[in-house]
Amino acid sequence: MNILKCFKELSKFELSLWITSLIVVTASFLFGTNFNILTLIASIIGVTALIFIAKGNVLGQILTVVFSVLYALISLKFRYFGEAITYMGMTMPIAIMSVISWIKHPYENGKSEVKVERLSKKKIILMIILTISITWLFYYILKFFHTNNLTFSTISIATSFLASYLMLNRSPMYALAYACNDIILIILWILATFENSSYLPMIVNFSMFLINDIYGFYSWLKMMKRQEKSIK
Repeated sequence: MNILKCFKELSKFELSLWITSLIVVTASFLFGTNFNILTLIASIIGVTALIFIAKGNVLGQILTVVFSVLYALISLKFRYFGEAITYMGMTMPIAIMSVISWIKHPYENGKSEVKVERLSKKKIILMIILTISITWLFYYILKFFHTNNLTFSTISIATSFLASYLMLNRSPMYALAYACNDIILIILWILATFENSSYLPMIVNFSMFLINDIYGFYSWLKMMKRQEKSIK
């Protein structure tokens, strides 16, 4: 994979969004009350992953695997076991499967863009069943570990799984699910900031994630229409 080529394929808007995200995220950490290099690195990798996922580029999934590990470590520090378990036990493995799936389903041979798919009825039904089951199971696991802000942590499990499932199946709806997850995470880190102001940069971080995911939804809808039109 030619990483430099991946960056060259970004449009002017995408490049501007990526650079702006990097500046905002980095500034929030540099001017924060307690600079944490691990959190900054995770945030930079996270926003970079999102811009490539919005392009349907598999590099975004590879970066998501790295981000999942780092974010899980950060979450453990504040006893957000739900986030740690979600990203290490669910988001990361599904991201790895997505890397394989996206490589196997390019829009055109030799191209970095993944082929967008519409979910079948069977996959939608399976998604609903799995989401309910996993959310129910994880609620009791998180409760057992005395997870902070249990309600929002449990909702985060549901939205994270939905997003990962939809991404694995190459559906544009993944971005909406991640946008919902971003909102939940913003709430979680606001609550954490009330106890420790050093977590304020995480609010800024996921606010930028939200903006990137909204763009991702727009980008994937555009990709889907273009791909379906070319088939016709």
